[in-house]
Amino acid sequence: MTQTHPHPQASKARPEFGLIIVGDEILSGKRADKHMPKLIELLSARGLSLDWADYVGDSPERITRTLARAFESNSIVFSCGGIGATPDDHTRQCAGKALGVDIVLHPQAEALIRERMQDTAKEQGVPYEPDRHDNIHRLNMGVFPVGAQIIPNPYNKIPGFTCHGAGGGAVHFVPGFPVMAWPMMEWVLDTHYPHLFQHDAWIEQSIVIYGSMEATITPLMEALERDFDGIKIFSLPSVDHPVHGRHIELGVKGAPEKVAPAYAAMLAGLQPFGFKLGPEMVRK
Repeated sequence: MTQTHPHPQASKARPEFGLIIVGDEILSGKRADKHMPKLIELLSARGLSLDWADYVGDSPERITRTLARAFESNSIVFSCGGIGATPDDHTRQCAGKALGVDIVLHPQAEALIRERMQDTAKEQGVPYEPDRHDNIHRLNMGVFPVGAQIIPNPYNKIPGFTCHGAGGGAVHFVPGFPVMAWPMMEWVLDTHYPHLFQHDAWIEQSIVIYGSMEATITPLMEALERDFDGIKIFSLPSVDHPVHGRHIELGVKGAPEKVAPAYAAMLAGLQPFGFKLGPEMVRK
């Protein structure tokens, strides 16, 4: 299942941002995905946007294919879920297969996991037993593809990891738990990509239209996108809005200096229709 969220700035000027959500529990409806809204929020706060998202169940073959596409792309991708050490966690192994490399115990990850085990033993008031079977098994959470880099986990020290593909794509693997994943995603953005931040470089301006159908205003939308390079026209219809009832929100998004003339032309283009117009909105 794939959802695409195009943005007027998604071009050769910067890599696309993508999201992969792994887990049968999402596709079955047992749990609702909270990562996509949060990542959109984190990106938006930095003047960026999410360009695409993939949802994939716990099928090693599908996960491997999905990751291979991400590594081959020129995308910055966050992959959430499936990096634990239980039998239904396949993401670490699939990342290695997608890259064509072995997976090995990362020395820094091993140190962090052992530190976590010592902390847990201390909290429980029991001796730390490094060779105990369950403790040895926990080290599997630090088995990453060769060449992976660590993503620190401020919640419990069990790290995530980053891998780069030959096609230029970078995939940042974090747990499925929001309390861990969200600060880790934020750390990745602020540590590796501040040069891509575009504060005040994007704006969305729109107006509510009553009594119109999308087909009626489609020629106007096409003309505006043709005449104003670098902007995107959007139309969001609603049939049961609690305030505005049946209406269309018609707007322009893009760089502020490009949106202003396109929006003025849009308003002028609406006048001949005689529509009843509602409130205007600006989003940054």
